[in-house]
Amino acid sequence: MNSDKKPGHPSHVGAPEAAGSLVIDLNEYGAKKDGVRQQMNRRLFMQLLVFRVPSGTPADKTGKELAKVLLERKIAHVVYADTVDPRSLGLLTWSEDPEHFVKVVRPLFAEDPLTHVEFRDDFAMLARSYSIGREAELEWFLLRKPIEAVTNTEFAWHVWYPLRRKGAFARLLPSEQGEMMREHAALGHAYGETGRAQDVRLTCYGLDAGDNEFVIGLIGRDLHTLSHLVQAMRKTRQTSAYIEKMGPFFVGSVMSQSQGA
Repeated sequence: MNSDKKPGHPSHVGAPEAAGSLVIDLNEYGAKKDGVRQQMNRRLFMQLLVFRVPSGTPADKTGKELAKVLLERKIAHVVYADTVDPRSLGLLTWSEDPEHFVKVVRPLFAEDPLTHVEFRDDFAMLARSYSIGREAELEWFLLRKPIEAVTNTEFAWHVWYPLRRKGAFARLLPSEQGEMMREHAALGHAYGETGRAQDVRLTCYGLDAGDNEFVIGLIGRDLHTLSHLVQAMRKTRQTSAYIEKMGPFFVGSVMSQSQGA
């Protein structure tokens, strides 16, 4: 995939540009395909909003009413029952265009059934897909893989959390960083290849009120499996030595999910 042509996205957007001695490159890169390295300047944004319904209002009823509105308007989404707080719900939405969250999602909270909900700001997450340069199918990885994961009807448990690495990680040699990331990724692949869990890896530099760097989604049939995966990752060098902060963790049970139109 060497073209990013689409409505409103000129093919030159994202092309490397020189600013003095600094080269600014906004592209995402993947592995070579037909002898040419894949590149594109498109990515998917995902937003998680968590909110508490007023006392005396059944949260499940609000969730079902919200799901009905989203389905009628063909808005791609996942609605969650918050497993930890019986009065809270979560809403996951996504788009390539971040204005979607302002022009389509934001107005939902000015009408029923969401007019009186209380936002839980500490759980708000906004992030975008990214590549590490070795993806065999770059377009699928950036734009479709996250959607397929969160709308998989066989996996009803979703755990979302942000994280930030210590500054010392950025000062390591690329070879050291790569070795640690491969160790970390091997665990995720092992759970994924055996059908136990899927992961969604997003980055949130400059998009997160808490100055986090990444947002991780873990998707699975059984909640125990997702907890086990987090536990296993604690033993990797990257997590044990270079993670500054993880969480808060949002544990959601799927009430409604749809890819939209």
